Amino acid sequence: MTTATTTRTTPVLSTAGIDVGLLLLRLGIGLTMAAHGSQKLFGWFDGPGLEGTEGMLTSMGYPAPEFFAIVTAVTETFGGLALALGVLTPLAGAAIMGTMINAISVKWGSGYIGGIEYETVLAVGGAALALTGAGRLAVDGAVPALRHPRLTTGLGCIVLGLVLAGVVLLLRN
Repeated sequence: MTTATTTRTTPVLSTAGIDVGLLLLRLGIGLTMAAHGSQKLFGWFDGPGLEGTEGMLTSMGYPAPEFFAIVTAVTETFGGLALALGVLTPLAGAAIMGTMINAISVKWGSGYIGGIEYETVLAVGGAALALTGAGRLAVDGAVPALRHPRLTTGLGCIVLGLVLAGVVLLLRN
C-alpha cells in the first residue's frame, strides 16, 4: 500500500517594493523636516536661525520662546534626520507628528488648501511611519529588536507625541 504525500507551498511575499516605498517616504518627509529644522537651528537655507525662531514663537504666543525655539529646531532637524536614516523610526515619526500638530494649530482657520494641507501631510506621514516602522533599508532594519515593529510600539509613540503636543498647546497663549 502506498500513500500519496501532498506538498503545500506557501508563496513567498517579496517586501522589496514595500521597503523601497518606506525608504522614499522616510527620505521625503525626513529630509524636508531636517531642512526646515536647520533653517531654525542654524539659519541655513535663508532661515531665521534661533533668534528669528524665538521672535516667531513669541509672536505666536508660546511661553519661554528661547526654550521652545531650541526644542522646535532640534526636533525638526534631528527628528527629520532620524526618520530619513530610519533610526528609532516610531519615535522619530511621532516627534514629526507632534511638531506638525503645533504648526497646524498656528495656521488653523486659514483653510485646508493653502493653509494646513502641507503640515497635515507631514503629520500623517510621520504617524504612518511610526506605525509601519522603517522597513529593511534603514538602520532600524539592522537592529533585531527594531526590525519588526510592533503595533503597540507605534501606538505608544503616537500617544506620546499627541500628549506632548497637547501640553505645548496648553502652554501657548
